[in-house]
Amino acid sequence: MTTDPFAQDPRSNLERMLAGDLYIADTEIAARHHQAVRLAARYQAAYVEDPAAARPLLAELLGSLGEDAEVRPPLQVDLGSNITLGARTFVNFNLTALDVAAITVGDDCLIGPNVQLLTPTHPLEPQPRRDKLEAALPITLGDNVWLGGGVIVCPGVTIGDNSVIGAGSVVTRDVPANVVAVGNPARPIRTL
Repeated sequence: MTTDPFAQDPRSNLERMLAGDLYIADTEIAARHHQAVRLAARYQAAYVEDPAAARPLLAELLGSLGEDAEVRPPLQVDLGSNITLGARTFVNFNLTALDVAAITVGDDCLIGPNVQLLTPTHPLEPQPRRDKLEAALPITLGDNVWLGGGVIVCPGVTIGDNSVIGAGSVVTRDVPANVVAVGNPARPIRTL
């Protein structure tokens, strides 16, 4: 890095990250990530023995866990603490939730296996990427959203209440409420 992009910004990288501004993943952020990875691994091991007994570990990992929400491991997260799962939401196996920014999932949602919720972004220009600058945009799923298996939701996307995203779709922009959206990029094809 030729110049310090944060010379005039007294905030820590973690503070910049949580504000949605450019930051560099430093040792403080890395420590939080490793803590989340360890907790997710403990959750998975405990779930194998007794899903109900594992729930307190999941509640510790996530920012908020709604009543009767269920997450089948494995679960991959960046921090965990920026994830909110609504009541009665069901998450199938192998969710990757990169929660550098907030990931908010409403009540009564269904998330299929191998879904990716990806909040991180990187500069398009080559030098800032070489300098390891990054940022993130939040993801929001309304109530009663169903993401089919293998769906990828990109940074900054909001999916409205009751909408269904077809398996394997890549959601690059907001999806309104009460539609079925499919494809890459996902586009509404039917109103519900």
